[in-house]
Amino acid sequence: MNQSPPKDALPTASLPSLKARAMLLQRLRRFFDERDFFEVETPLLSRDTVVDRHLHPIQVDRHQITGQQSDTQKIVFLQTSPEFAMKRLLAAGAVAIYQICKSFRAGETGSRHNPEFTMLEWYRVGDDMEQGVQRLEDLIQTILDTKPASRISYRDAFLNATGLDPFIASIEQLAVLSKLESELDRDEHLNVILSRDVEPHLGTEAPEVLYHYPASQAALAKTKTEAGVDVAERFEIYYRGVELANGYHELLDPDELIARNENTNQQRIADGQHALPTDSRLLAAMRLGMPACAGVALGVDRLLMLAVQEDCIQNVIAFPFDRA
Repeated sequence: MNQSPPKDALPTASLPSLKARAMLLQRLRRFFDERDFFEVETPLLSRDTVVDRHLHPIQVDRHQITGQQSDTQKIVFLQTSPEFAMKRLLAAGAVAIYQICKSFRAGETGSRHNPEFTMLEWYRVGDDMEQGVQRLEDLIQTILDTKPASRISYRDAFLNATGLDPFIASIEQLAVLSKLESELDRDEHLNVILSRDVEPHLGTEAPEVLYHYPASQAALAKTKTEAGVDVAERFEIYYRGVELANGYHELLDPDELIARNENTNQQRIADGQHALPTDSRLLAAMRLGMPACAGVALGVDRLLMLAVQEDCIQNVIAFPFDRA
């Protein structure tokens, strides 16, 4: 008598969803191939890692990999995105590149998160923020067959949703909305308000690009002064309330990257997290000269969720973390 297999032995995604994933990957590659990008591969394991307040890389014991206890660096990192290595390729002369790969982030589980997920990332030398936004809009409209995207600044999105100007509102005003302790820093309040009160209104009918984040949230984007405030040349695209991609007009100054990394590590320590390495091979490549460019990172699993009208990321991944 045949016994039914254990439930966790089977995929959570249906076969039609898995076939839709295969078709989606083909279409994504075709989009970039037709625009003279070429596909690259970079390491999933690296001594370097993106230094971000809210991204927590998974650490791997380097000694177990090399078998050499004499290694000076004890750990390496599963990459939270291929950003650092792809930028090293730009510094080496690549002009238009893309990559579809697995990325890893600790502590990220939920209806839109899995610790291991599929990332699409691309860069093109010579693109500024406008060109970066336009290419992202073209991709989403092509893949999801949507209406043309709209755009709204971070400032206007907050004003529309809350009536507060995120750049000049007091901490006390933000704390009333965020319902957090007023002693927390400005960005912590803004992040909570963004996710709870602003994001659900973005891209309800067509994709919508949110741009010009506060300069304190620049990450690896350039900054500038716009309408009297310092903003980051950073942009994200939303559709039906789902954040799909994050892009930058890329920072080129290695000294500024060092300063941002050190500041981010101070925030991580204050949050009870460990500091991450601030010295990297990307810094060395930037000192040699990284060309002006724009880049975007897009979550393929979330894109697939929208394409097949699923509301949970586990339904579009064959074996999510709890069944891996």
